[in-house]
Amino acid sequence: MSNILKVGIIQQANTGDIDNNRNRLAEKMRRLAENGARLIVNQELHDSLYFCQTESTDLCGLAVGFPSKTTEFYSALARELGVVIVTSLFERRAPGLYHNTAVVFEADGSIAGKYRKMHIPDDPAYYEKFYFTPGDLGFEPIDTSVGRLGVLVCWDQWYPEAARLMALRGAEMLIYPTAIGWESSDADDEKSRQREAWITVQRGHAIANGLPLIAVNRVGHEDDPSNVTGGIQFWGSSFVAGPQGEFLFKAPDDKECEAVVEIDLSRSENVRRWWPFLRDRRIDAYGGLTSRFLD
Repeated sequence: MSNILKVGIIQQANTGDIDNNRNRLAEKMRRLAENGARLIVNQELHDSLYFCQTESTDLCGLAVGFPSKTTEFYSALARELGVVIVTSLFERRAPGLYHNTAVVFEADGSIAGKYRKMHIPDDPAYYEKFYFTPGDLGFEPIDTSVGRLGVLVCWDQWYPEAARLMALRGAEMLIYPTAIGWESSDADDEKSRQREAWITVQRGHAIANGLPLIAVNRVGHEDDPSNVTGGIQFWGSSFVAGPQGEFLFKAPDDKECEAVVEIDLSRSENVRRWWPFLRDRRIDAYGGLTSRFLD
């Protein structure tokens, strides 16, 4: 018997106006809910521009407390629409202590749970280590009225260990709010390789764990305020994959997109019967995975 979940995704191009970004998201979430979405997933750090292109202590002022007017906004929206909402917020935990945090709001407006990004990148135009402390909540799925959500964030999507641990703890789907794109100096063939690698590695997580996967990226060009680089062209390409890695939906790479996608959660059971990767894992032989490198 099928168990269909309608998932709404929002791929948005942001401006420097936080209220405008947030209000546009709210309008889109209302439309998605009207079209039957019960779970809505947003992109990484969706309220603002991607501020990690530069290192500035002033930008720490964008961080929000829990609770705050920001969490109240999304709580009220979830309650109004009667849907589960996955958000991605710059969390102010204490003075000088910040996290990149996914917060899941239950359909009644309560906070179902949160996940603090575990893998923090430090690359040109992605200076996240300057802002974010690595997460300390582990890889724990979040229980909601629509299922057990394995929520991870962006750079986490390159690590099969993160997806596996979510699966082993009973996640029913993998969810990745994301902010990734091309730096202006990259050649066209390199740009293609990067985007295809991003898609392929996540489809691999879906296949290896027998779970549907939702990846929601931002889109559009955002300038580098320092002018050291040409800014980032976020490549969109948000997608939903089934438990065999099959595409259920693909968004364009060059414009905003919102969509409701149907996921049959019951397929995971059958796929795991056909491909019993969890059964055949050699858990007695994997001790080396906890080492940095095996010399």
